[in-house]
Amino acid sequence: MTDVRPVLLVAACALQDADGRVLIAKRPAGKAMAGLWEFPGGKVEPNETPEQAIVRELREELGIEPCESCLQPFAFASHPYADFHLVMPLFICRRWDGFMAPQEGQEIAWVKPNKLKNYELAPADEPLAAELRDRL
Repeated sequence: MTDVRPVLLVAACALQDADGRVLIAKRPAGKAMAGLWEFPGGKVEPNETPEQAIVRELREELGIEPCESCLQPFAFASHPYADFHLVMPLFICRRWDGFMAPQEGQEIAWVKPNKLKNYELAPADEPLAAELRDRL
């Protein structure tokens, strides 16, 4: 019999600045996988599209307003964790309104895609970082 875990849909976004760097955020203390870096995003709520989840999460986490029509599907991760199986589409966004200000006390960093390997990423984010390195 196979191991059955619930599937969790999470949407993530690689915000890219004019210099080609992408934004990553460090998971704050008290959260699962605290101290690991990840692409911003979060759980897709019931009756919400991944794009709507990205807009909501970036507003909540970073205080910015991304343009939903500017979200470009890029890659996805499918990763087994102990208690669930995560499916995570990654979007790229190059346009947003507002000034980046972490709202949850998290540390952020703008990183060239080829330097992402220097950061300890959450396991599901690692293959997405590799895609960014190879394709951007």
